[in-house]
Amino acid sequence: MILSLLIAVLFIGGLLAWKSETEDPDKPKFICLAALGLDMFIVLLIYLFGDPSLSLTGTGDPSWIMETNWQWIPRFGISFHLAMDGLSLLLVFLTLFLGFMAVGCSWNEITERVGFFHFNLMWTLAGVVGVFLALDLFLFFFFWEVMIIPMFFLISIWGHEKKVYAAIKFFLFTQVSSLLMLAAIVALVIVNYQSSGEYTFDYLVLLKTSIDPDMAYWLMLGFFIAFVVKLPGVPFHTWLPDAHTQAPTAGSVLLAGILLKTGAYGLIRFVVPLFPDASAEFAPIAMFLGVISILYGAHMAFAQSDMKRLIAYTSISHMGFILLGVFAWNEWALQGAVMTMLAHGISSAALFMIAGALQQRMHTRDMRRMGGLWGQVPRLSVVALFFTVAALGMPGLGNFIGEFLVLLGAFQADIWMTVFASLGLIAAPVYSLILVQKAFHCEPRESHKLWDFGQREMTMMAFMIVAMVWMGVYPQTMLNLSAPVLENLNQIVAFKD
Repeated sequence: MILSLLIAVLFIGGLLAWKSETEDPDKPKFICLAALGLDMFIVLLIYLFGDPSLSLTGTGDPSWIMETNWQWIPRFGISFHLAMDGLSLLLVFLTLFLGFMAVGCSWNEITERVGFFHFNLMWTLAGVVGVFLALDLFLFFFFWEVMIIPMFFLISIWGHEKKVYAAIKFFLFTQVSSLLMLAAIVALVIVNYQSSGEYTFDYLVLLKTSIDPDMAYWLMLGFFIAFVVKLPGVPFHTWLPDAHTQAPTAGSVLLAGILLKTGAYGLIRFVVPLFPDASAEFAPIAMFLGVISILYGAHMAFAQSDMKRLIAYTSISHMGFILLGVFAWNEWALQGAVMTMLAHGISSAALFMIAGALQQRMHTRDMRRMGGLWGQVPRLSVVALFFTVAALGMPGLGNFIGEFLVLLGAFQADIWMTVFASLGLIAAPVYSLILVQKAFHCEPRESHKLWDFGQREMTMMAFMIVAMVWMGVYPQTMLNLSAPVLENLNQIVAFKD
């Protein structure tokens, strides 16, 4: 019941925010904050008082903390099955945290159709939370679609100069790949029916399905493509720079901070555990795509003059580390992938908020028209320097922990892949310093009337800075939550092998 309440609060909050615009244009913002606050309170209660020793799913796996399982369409074995373990708890917390940031950064930016904007924002968050909790594959696909449609509206209505093009490109890429996943889900259910005589979409049951190796390989590819498109990894990445560049600031925060992480979550939760042999056979190709993503994203970031586009390409590079870590599939690499998901979610969201703040003040994202900002907006500049340094992997901050563990784990799987991937650690400081030098130092290239970060913006940034330092100095909080989950997934894969 509690898990379904997490999703329902966001759905209802979105509807109330849309309806309340007629009464007061500022009311939708406060309704969203109240809904997010209630959900965050529930998640904190689960974290503090949930019993991780309870095996509520009846599987003997102690990593699950809480479960909701209702019959939905029993004729086809479809149920409303939600469950939370340490991994999903971390990602739901990240989703709600960045939900607060998305509402805050759009406080003065969005002035038209404010209610409908917050409706789409909240429904995107509801879809993402559903993705992280769903253990029925039909329900998972339902939430997967729910998060795509409102994001399309966020980009196409409140985006920038090429917003419609970017929104359609985002929609087509994600929808086509989603159809591949749907076909793979239906085929997996049919294969299970042929062996058991029972239709079911339940993840825990389908984990035990015996599949012909050739069929398993094709089904794995259907899931893999859908998740790597959302991650995104090369060569399925081309929608991301356009979507990030044209989206409003809140849209970029949600895209970079949490929507990309749904792809990484899908790889960890579904692709390898459901198809371990096929994934092991495909691992060299997947790891190679991860390395290419790391190097290609970094290379393309060098060439950008648009600040948001540069940050978008750095996201492709960072997501390459996650792809590399998942298919290295050992404890260190998986822990590194999870830490990278969390740290990148915060650092990239903060950088997009900074880019959005500069665009609001200067009416441009072009770094060739910036320069000299350090003396004009010192608070904004210091925050930008902090998150730029965090993104390049400075020790003591969250991104370093994630990427270090990924490389440590990948080294055990493939030495040469790791060697080439480590070149990304050399490229990251270069494009990061390019951003800082062009935008905040040098001589001012144009005259702009600027204002620095105020109390609201500095408060948001302070929370994100604390989160980054916490992950870098004491990552054990996150590692303790994800370790039992990853250990259980390792055992599932080893057993099926």
